[in-house]
Amino acid sequence: MIFSSAFNRLKQGLSRSRTQLNNRISKLFTGSVPLTDIMLDQIEETLISADIGVDLSMEIIADLRKNFPLNQVVEMESVIDFLKHNIIARMGSRTFHQTLENKPHVILVVGVNGTGKTTSIGKLAHHYHKQGKKVLLVAGDTFRAAAIQQLAIWSERTGAEIMRKEALDPSAVVYDALQSAIQREIDVVIIDTAGRLHTQKNLMEELGKIRRIVKKLIPEAPHETVLTIDATTGQNGLIQAQQFSMVTPVDHLFLTKLDGTAKGGIAIAIQHKLDIPVKYIGIGEQMDDIQNFDPVSYVNALFEVDEN
Repeated sequence: MIFSSAFNRLKQGLSRSRTQLNNRISKLFTGSVPLTDIMLDQIEETLISADIGVDLSMEIIADLRKNFPLNQVVEMESVIDFLKHNIIARMGSRTFHQTLENKPHVILVVGVNGTGKTTSIGKLAHHYHKQGKKVLLVAGDTFRAAAIQQLAIWSERTGAEIMRKEALDPSAVVYDALQSAIQREIDVVIIDTAGRLHTQKNLMEELGKIRRIVKKLIPEAPHETVLTIDATTGQNGLIQAQQFSMVTPVDHLFLTKLDGTAKGGIAIAIQHKLDIPVKYIGIGEQMDDIQNFDPVSYVNALFEVDEN
């Protein structure tokens, strides 16, 4: 198995999900027992309980049924290995290796309020600041004073600069920030935006205006539009991602709060069902608790059996 520190941190972040999966599956394989329809149904329920999704769980069990004959003794390790390889094959092994070819590299972050958007921006700022990049945070959510204050705190924590102006049109803040970034040769600009999905028309108009302002100054930008999704909301996060992608173009997903849920399978469901790849995952509350999403490492960490 994989022994890197990054993998160990991922395992730790997914501990609640992994413990629930392994506990429920291991109870089915106590002693030498033959594989039965009842056991297959219980494995399916276990996958669904982890928020892998009903349809996908049914498909996985159908494949399991084809590969393991009923009424014969099967080792738990063999079943788990099959589940891992089956899910990885369905997700693909695409990973992101970010190269900042543009200066500034503009990241537009969108998401419903409460999904951990501001914290995710802070983690991204820290991620790039550690690489020696000059980072500018843009407080584009001018409707919530708390959002601006939170972003200012993350600016202090990460060493990133911040552009903020309360009670001003968000697109005007973005315009001033990008002008400043170009003049001062900032490497990465991360733009926060308001997240009022329940007023889709206003949100669409606002995000559309911000995108036009960005392109006016930097035609190829934004280079990334990242949508934050709260993993603890389970299947509701999947629905949220579908709804938000109707409002604005989305390149990647940032799946947050994975350490706070036993439903880590939602990353698998989202990656499988949406035509939007998961790029970043948040696996803790600290600045370093961010990783690029690697389907192979993720599935291995989710299903790996802890040694006693």
